[in-house]
Amino acid sequence: MPKSREKIIIKASWIAILGNAFLSVIKIVAGFLSGSLALIADGIDSAGDILGSLITLITARIIARPPNLHHPYGYDKADTIASKIVAFLIFFAGAQLAISSFQRLLDAEYGAIPSPVAALVVLISILGKQLLARYLKNTGRKINSPMLLVNAENMQYDVFVSIAVLFGLIFTHVFNLPILDVTLALLVSLYIMVVAIKIIIKSSKELMDGVDDPGLYATILEAVGEITEAKNPHRLRVRKMAQYYVIALDIEIDGKKSLNEAHSIAHNVEDKIRHRIVNIYDILIHVEPTGADRSHEPFGVSPTDLPTK
Repeated sequence: MPKSREKIIIKASWIAILGNAFLSVIKIVAGFLSGSLALIADGIDSAGDILGSLITLITARIIARPPNLHHPYGYDKADTIASKIVAFLIFFAGAQLAISSFQRLLDAEYGAIPSPVAALVVLISILGKQLLARYLKNTGRKINSPMLLVNAENMQYDVFVSIAVLFGLIFTHVFNLPILDVTLALLVSLYIMVVAIKIIIKSSKELMDGVDDPGLYATILEAVGEITEAKNPHRLRVRKMAQYYVIALDIEIDGKKSLNEAHSIAHNVEDKIRHRIVNIYDILIHVEPTGADRSHEPFGVSPTDLPTK
């Protein structure tokens, strides 16, 4: 990973850590002082974001390492692994809060009506989280970092959570029902768990060498189609390493062509693909003579596998 990219991730992580630390402390303290379990839940969620940013900070150091004998492709997939770890932390924080809130509902321990100061703290949290989410999202898109984008997505969800907490506090005062605060805390915790599960599924797909955009295969076929000497592109395989794509495919070339000619054709195909797709780590093109029977190799994607327009 270029040094500048590492510095950007580290800077963004520290901003997220300090911002979430401030918001977490004021929400948890205000939650206890005002008697709002929902606000405490929101503060715990922000504390989880601190751990997520710390993991991002550590991972930025790992993915900066150059490829070596044990990791010839480098350490970029640590980015995806970090996303999964952050998601698990989010899930377990939500699960613990859900258990606590559910137990209070069962025991009918609703507490007193939270004081108005809780609503003021939530308003500060909404503004702060929105600024952090927008900053991380813009930075993550700029350098194409899954870690920062996951953290930004999580913080954007936190904004919605805080808005729900704010409305819950308002309704608690309007209807004079402390049970609404506890119920809202339970709903917030369940929502946190759902968000975590979605992130886990998304990161697992990347670890299993899946891609979110099947249109990449159509783009590759279009690029190969621009080279008339390259025939029958098949066994296309695309996988992601953090922000990069690793692409492999087979093409057929007239068997009477010389090795130099075949190499030149394959090189032209690679150039066409790189022109259409950004952030490519490597392209592996296997050249076969026209008409070769490779039906016994079922892996990869062929033109017939793609949906027709």
